[in-house]
Amino acid sequence: MPIGKGLDIREGGPVGSYDSAIIGTNSYKDTANSDIVVITAGKPRTPGMSRDELVDSNFKIVKPVTEEVVKHSPKAMLLVVANPLDAMAYTAFKVSGFPKNRVFGMAGILDTTRFRAFISMELNVSVECIQALVLGGHGDTMVPIARYTTVSGIPVSHFIPQDRLDAIIERTRKGGGEIVKYLKTGSAYYAPSLAVAEMVESIVKDKKKILPCAAYLEGEYGIKGLYFGVPIKLGANGVEEIIEIDLIDEEKEMIKSSEAAVRAVTDLLKF
Repeated sequence: MPIGKGLDIREGGPVGSYDSAIIGTNSYKDTANSDIVVITAGKPRTPGMSRDELVDSNFKIVKPVTEEVVKHSPKAMLLVVANPLDAMAYTAFKVSGFPKNRVFGMAGILDTTRFRAFISMELNVSVECIQALVLGGHGDTMVPIARYTTVSGIPVSHFIPQDRLDAIIERTRKGGGEIVKYLKTGSAYYAPSLAVAEMVESIVKDKKKILPCAAYLEGEYGIKGLYFGVPIKLGANGVEEIIEIDLIDEEKEMIKSSEAAVRAVTDLLKF
């Protein structure tokens, strides 16, 4: 399947005006000496299933995948996408033995882009005008930070009353499940792919973008020994800085609840 997919994409180059060399393969040998490895391997959710219910089955997938990646690309960075995201990023970190700046997860960008999209739909304005931030675990306890959400620099509260904003926040938390409900036999593809592309570009081009991603915390936000969604500076050295923002008491409580949920799932991992 990957061989056919790769060939199909490459054959589209003359029409799509791109000439990148795309290779599909079933062998890790063809990935040797990669700079960045994106791990999407894992079972998708089905309707009614939470991300956390995938922890055991996807641990058994992500662990051997990581071992093979390390064997063939010992200097690579690992970008984890498999669910439950925070626990699978922790798996890749522990199994690889890589330093924490070289192992991170895609979560907050996807959650944030959903939040921005829903605000755009509500206001009928361009998504380009909207800046937002979602912290916490990639799941139902994620924490969209409305205070840091603006429309062309104007606080979102100027445009949207609190009850509607609360509904949008809740839809953001359930955004992945909403996609699964419609697809029936798969999960989201396009928004996650675009989020991954933004992260990879920031690393390859050393753009040093500040993006919400799952990073390993060692005391930041009062959290230790856990992968958790926070703003990071992402550049050629991977996670170059973890940005700590000021939070009000209500937001701190939500972060604590999200931490507890992520830790409960991570504690289920059996190395």
